[in-house]
Amino acid sequence: MRYHASIATLLTIFAAQPACAQSSAADFYKGKSIDLYTGYSVGGAYDVYARLVARYMGRHVPGNPIVVPRNMEGAGSLRLANWLYQVAPKDGLAFGTFGRGAAFDPLLGVQGAAFDPTKYNWIGSANDEVSVCVAWNTSGIATIEDAMTKELIVGGTGGSADTDQFPKIMNGVLGTKMKLIVGYPGGNDVNLAMQRGEVKGRCGWSWSSVKSTQAAWVRDKTITVLVQLSLAKHPDLPDVPLVMDLAKTDEQKLILKTIFARQVMGRPYAAPPGVPKERVDALRKAFDATMKDGEFLAEADKIGLEITAVPGEKIQALVSEIYKNTTPEIAKKIGAMLK
Repeated sequence: MRYHASIATLLTIFAAQPACAQSSAADFYKGKSIDLYTGYSVGGAYDVYARLVARYMGRHVPGNPIVVPRNMEGAGSLRLANWLYQVAPKDGLAFGTFGRGAAFDPLLGVQGAAFDPTKYNWIGSANDEVSVCVAWNTSGIATIEDAMTKELIVGGTGGSADTDQFPKIMNGVLGTKMKLIVGYPGGNDVNLAMQRGEVKGRCGWSWSSVKSTQAAWVRDKTITVLVQLSLAKHPDLPDVPLVMDLAKTDEQKLILKTIFARQVMGRPYAAPPGVPKERVDALRKAFDATMKDGEFLAEADKIGLEITAVPGEKIQALVSEIYKNTTPEIAKKIGAMLK
């Protein structure tokens, strides 16, 4: 009888644990605010996504805290990635979104990446992305083959950003002749630079961002989409070549796969290491619920934002897998291309 009573007591305790964790998170978050940081300037796609998430996510966090959007641009969002890892409070009141490629910077030896991405608490991603390279209509570049014989000047936002890394990988693997002009605070600034004639293109621009912020440029042929940068084509772009199909050797395919696997975490959100598990779980569940919120999805559709959400657990596993499986030889070759 004592044995059965003990088992019953244990089962009651275990069954109550999720509710207790949820209650604990609600007690903590009630009456507080959560800071949601974006690693880019105001007006770019990362910022637009984050502000939309901030408007709805609080209703799904236990205790219903206010989620406050903030910006911390710099070094292609590397500044924020470092800050979240080293400085940000580890109590669950701060998380952020930074360039999807930043998670792989330490693996590839990118200077200034002072964090271990496997130790972030990944909250989720708002989109499984396809990025593109585009050329302005006065560039003289109409196809990706043209970019292999003529110089295309493109704008970059920092060493860890797709806008900087993708042109370098394209040059190193496929022999394109993209000239990178660096130092723009965010993607919106690169767009303005194209309009001013400072640069003639942009490479590493999310197709979801193109549609939400500059759809008229595509419609009016102000820009030409040269190539898709992902592991699979976007249904909107059946006639635009996929970068994976341009590889000529197994090694080229492996390098491209290592780089463009990050597209699964197209709009990633991460909390610092060390946040209590019940608060990480609460944030992940709230993020997932936000991605299914009817009002959130309606507003996203209205402003042209794609939502193909990826859970935080999947991102956590993906980051760990890439760090485990990328050989030192391939990482060294990629790192050399990114210098």
